[in-house]
Amino acid sequence: MRVVEAFRAAYGAAPQTVWRAPGRVNLIGEHTDYNDGFVLPFAVPWGVTAAITPRTDDTIRLLSLQAPGEPVTIASHDQSAGWTRYVVGVFAMLGERVRGADIAIDGDVPQGAGLSSSAALEVAVASALNDLHGLGLTPMEIALLSQKAENDFVGMPCGIMDQAASALCQEGHALFLDCRSLASRNIPLDLAAHGLSMLIIDTQVHHQHADGEYAKRRAECESAARKLGVPALRDVTDLAAALDQLQGDERKRTMHIVTENHRVEALIGLLRAGAVAEIGALLNASHLSLRDQYEVSSPELDVAVEAAVKGGARGARMTGGGFGGSAIALVPVDRLASVEESVTGAYAEHGFQAPRFLTTTPARGAHRLA
Repeated sequence: MRVVEAFRAAYGAAPQTVWRAPGRVNLIGEHTDYNDGFVLPFAVPWGVTAAITPRTDDTIRLLSLQAPGEPVTIASHDQSAGWTRYVVGVFAMLGERVRGADIAIDGDVPQGAGLSSSAALEVAVASALNDLHGLGLTPMEIALLSQKAENDFVGMPCGIMDQAASALCQEGHALFLDCRSLASRNIPLDLAAHGLSMLIIDTQVHHQHADGEYAKRRAECESAARKLGVPALRDVTDLAAALDQLQGDERKRTMHIVTENHRVEALIGLLRAGAVAEIGALLNASHLSLRDQYEVSSPELDVAVEAAVKGGARGARMTGGGFGGSAIALVPVDRLASVEESVTGAYAEHGFQAPRFLTTTPARGAHRLA
């Protein structure tokens, strides 16, 4: 294992433990997490591996195989910029329960595809520290601690979905998560048994206004919920009556959140009935809602989704926050080449940068390697 070899070369001995945590794709349930709603992510085969030995002082020595050079030495509460904040944030959230550590990191999450490498890094480190120090944290507690590190230390107001997927997912399953109660269960998602594959279409585009628009959508949802007299849009039970009370963007945002929660539940029903090939229509509907009601798509995402379906995908949609990033397409295995050709051709016609394709199956959540 190359991370162990790198650790030994940097620190002179083998690590005491090695943990791996994956990135994730969200099958359906977009922008519902911060509305106390439902999400259905699954872990991907790519992730972050952390080799760690604890120290008796408060120093953290960090080596990344993706940033070659000597280990970076930092204090356990140093808020310096860069990727090290995600690691230091985990230490900060654990407080006096841990001290310093020697760490080597190796990651293979494709960069820029929106597969949540930051959550994978946090969960890998938190899981290793939990193991080393016998802290007794459950996978959900590890996910919550990792989310808190990103919220409070890094300063990114993300929901719980990414960290929960990284910590709790099971191979061959998607994770149904209620973002209010944090109740979760793994739902079988055996794509290969149905002759299907999940194709990730990385647009390789991220528009600059995404962060501000994300905050704007969140504020619109909170304002709509206040006007409707509910704790969150998840609590709207009569959509028609709710829409009569709202106007403009708040009306559209509410329509998306309420119907998206219904789509999550409907998709789970199809999976439980073994109708995996039939979920494509829900993926299509989710994309149209994200494009027209939530307005977080982009020309590149729209072209990818439309071309994928024309090329033979059973369904497709943007995944993640939007304004770029990736789309996913549910594709019969024998149609993969046709779908990739269709999307590539459509991108060329529009003058877009060529997309990147990745095929994935639901992978295992955080686990110990050594």
